[in-house]
Amino acid sequence: MSTVFAPKAQVPDVAGQITFAMRSMGVAPIPRNYELFYEAYIGSNPALTRELAALGSNATQEELDKVGSQYFSHNAGVVFDDAHSRLISELDGVLRVLKQEQTSLASYNKLLGETVNRINSKTTTSSDLLSSAIDILSEATGSTMAHGEKTVENVAQRSQEMDLVRKELDEYKRIANTDSLTRLSNRRAFDDRLATVFDNPMTKPVTALVLADIDNFKKINDTYGHPVGDKILATVASVIRSNVRRDVFVARTGGEEFALIIEGNTSEEVMAVCERIRRTLETTPFKNSRTRVDYGPVTISLGICMGSEAADPGELYSNTDIALYVAKNSGRNCSSHYQQGMQKDFSKSWLIYKG
Repeated sequence: MSTVFAPKAQVPDVAGQITFAMRSMGVAPIPRNYELFYEAYIGSNPALTRELAALGSNATQEELDKVGSQYFSHNAGVVFDDAHSRLISELDGVLRVLKQEQTSLASYNKLLGETVNRINSKTTTSSDLLSSAIDILSEATGSTMAHGEKTVENVAQRSQEMDLVRKELDEYKRIANTDSLTRLSNRRAFDDRLATVFDNPMTKPVTALVLADIDNFKKINDTYGHPVGDKILATVASVIRSNVRRDVFVARTGGEEFALIIEGNTSEEVMAVCERIRRTLETTPFKNSRTRVDYGPVTISLGICMGSEAADPGELYSNTDIALYVAKNSGRNCSSHYQQGMQKDFSKSWLIYKG
């Protein structure tokens, strides 16, 4: 989307470039439009990038929403509005049921009181009256218990419906936080997770951020085309995922960029994990089984920084990015651990989806 976004010299940060592009195209600065332009900027979906660029500088909101509905099936605004309405309806139903139950119990209590007064009355001497009172109480008690059972059943049914809505919302959140190509977490999920790294001071020294970038990926795309590039991205994602524990957070944060948040390991152990990923990838064949075209070798560079080497999530991201930059400048296909004194002539912001 180079025809849409301004040169980095003019607008130095990602958020600024996206805002500049939207303003240049006369696009309203609303969240769903920002999401479109952000996904186009990071290149996570080349087809989306090309389609958005094809709209030119006179795109209508209707055209933008049409593209959004095509590529963002979760349609979050509509989904959450619908879920909210359903929850309100179910809660209102529960309140009505409980109110009816309260009215029923109040009537039953009133009947009990009147019956007790009649039995205690000094003018009451007939055993027939006592028998009649017992019959009335027995019938009223049975009706009240049946009503109570129905109330419990009704509340349980509505609770199940609300639980179903909650599960649907969880699924939509999962979809919204998942990269459609690699099935890893996406940049939005990464931003949320990184923001929590410093919540527990006890785990900070054994928590690491790793940023990884496929070497010379632009050359691969230019030489073989985006469909091949997409398959390579999916394979790289699979290699990374299969070489770490299940509890390691792995995300695709940009076009050919990945991030890992590894908890419970020393810096030496994290370096060993990175090296295992790197060595596995460099020995992974990338061949077209039909044409026998060899797309490899495909390698990756990795930057590492421990939580104890930064003051906050922003600095942790910046330090890790510096380490990745050093790995790239050291010949690529290597892992670099952040050290004081490393310098970088530019910086990127990790805070994209945080408000």
